[in-house]
Amino acid sequence: MTVTPLPARTEPAPLFDLEKVLASIDTMAAQRPVAAQIVTVANQDDTSAKVLSRILASDVALASRVMKLANSAYFGMRGRVTSLQFAVTVVGFTTVRTMATVALTELDDEARLPENFWDVTTSLALASSALAPRFGERPQDALCLGLLAQMGAALLHHNDPEGYAELTAEHTNLTERRIAELRRYGINSLRLTAVALEQWGFPHSMTSRLNQVDDFTSLEGGLLRSAFEVASRLTLEDYDVVPVVRLSCGQLREDDLIPVLDQVRADADELRRAILG
Repeated sequence: MTVTPLPARTEPAPLFDLEKVLASIDTMAAQRPVAAQIVTVANQDDTSAKVLSRILASDVALASRVMKLANSAYFGMRGRVTSLQFAVTVVGFTTVRTMATVALTELDDEARLPENFWDVTTSLALASSALAPRFGERPQDALCLGLLAQMGAALLHHNDPEGYAELTAEHTNLTERRIAELRRYGINSLRLTAVALEQWGFPHSMTSRLNQVDDFTSLEGGLLRSAFEVASRLTLEDYDVVPVVRLSCGQLREDDLIPVLDQVRADADELRRAILG
């Protein structure tokens, strides 16, 4: 499927071939076979922590990251997780699958990512997790959603590094950036993330939230919208604050964000180290 960009630029924009981009992910997966196997196996009904940890043990770097995350402050088990099988149980299959997806799509290679990618992503993930109960969501599922949300931005950068670097430099506001992505590529980064996750069989509950972020009337997109607001306040200079009551469809007030901002500031570096190794 070839997506033709919308006519909103004076300079020629590249044709964006979605199938080619998704095929490039398959090529990456061939280079990280253990991570690719985990993405597949972790979604199967008959998978156990024992089976998943045995596969995970074949990728020392990825296994080390799962252990580090299980022993992080986020899970409250610091120093008590001493086996890989227990680590898989602690963090959950979805989290292991998310970390494998990060590895096979090369999101752990910061040299190939947009500027400040992981500063935003760790803030987004932790904010999503902290705010999840206000939206009736599980914190661990929300953490995974936040960790993967910007995957589409990384894919756009992989396929058009110079053009996407110019776009991100011009549009620091993340909402405005998605509008610019749509104009240049015919698809925005969150929608691209959703398409990729759909292809790999991630649950509809995750992809639908990505697709609803820019609909300010959608409560389903409210969690990630609010988390993006937290991330923007923490990572962007001279950011024009958007009232969170509007972003959250009335689920949150400004006072609700104060402890979340503090928690994200405190835990972001440790989460980043755990995910990136």
